[in-house]
Amino acid sequence: MSDSRVPYFHVDAFTARALGGNQAAVMMLEAWPDDATLQAIGAENMFAETAFLVPDHTGSADFELRWFTPAVEVAMCGHATLASGHVVLAQDPMRGRVTFATRKAGILEVARDGARYVLSLPAVPTAPGAFDEAVPLLGPGQPTEVWQCDGYNLFHYATAAEVLALAPDFKALLAFGDVQFIATATGAGHTSGADIVSRVFVPGGGIDEDAATGSAHAALTPFWAARFGRNTFSAHQASARGADFACRLEGDRVLLGGDCVTVVEGLFRLP
Repeated sequence: MSDSRVPYFHVDAFTARALGGNQAAVMMLEAWPDDATLQAIGAENMFAETAFLVPDHTGSADFELRWFTPAVEVAMCGHATLASGHVVLAQDPMRGRVTFATRKAGILEVARDGARYVLSLPAVPTAPGAFDEAVPLLGPGQPTEVWQCDGYNLFHYATAAEVLALAPDFKALLAFGDVQFIATATGAGHTSGADIVSRVFVPGGGIDEDAATGSAHAALTPFWAARFGRNTFSAHQASARGADFACRLEGDRVLLGGDCVTVVEGLFRLP
């Protein structure tokens, strides 16, 4: 591609206010450049994820979708998918939903739900495990249990205050590679009023603390649905920017409701 200009959007996802939630860059391409270019753009944008969309001509979905952090390509990203859905649906007010074909997460969908959106992700079922090496590196406090599945490490704490008090050693956690460290507790006593709270750390993916992590909630939703005995609840990610989710478990899918705000719209010049 020589001096190609492509539509570029900077979207704050899982928030109803600008400068909250998690930032995503959404770029709409006609064809895929090489992977090195995609990764370089992810590093240039320096957001947790840059989402790249290309029209899907196979008929399996509306768009192909890939996500890059500043350091790596990821297998599934929730907030940048919600942001991508927001961009597509905002361009066509009569359109109700959009689908994305991904390389490892299957077909994902973003649909309108009144003034907000609902993102459909595959549920990530975790199982009891142990991660004794990581627990002291997360900071003060001791989780009551650890649940795990394919790079998702969920640390359940007794109180929201313990989750808020964590002060991870990101340099040490980096040694475990591109995996998620998800700290969670009930929201009892937290100012958000949410049913659960969480914080998510992914230093091996180039993100010390993520602001809003849809993929983590694909694991948190079945975990907490089993404990609450109900399939719907609210969630707050207690990052510095803050993020809010409406979580619902439907069979093997997790539905995450949330808002998006477009902060910047323009053109990105590809070399």
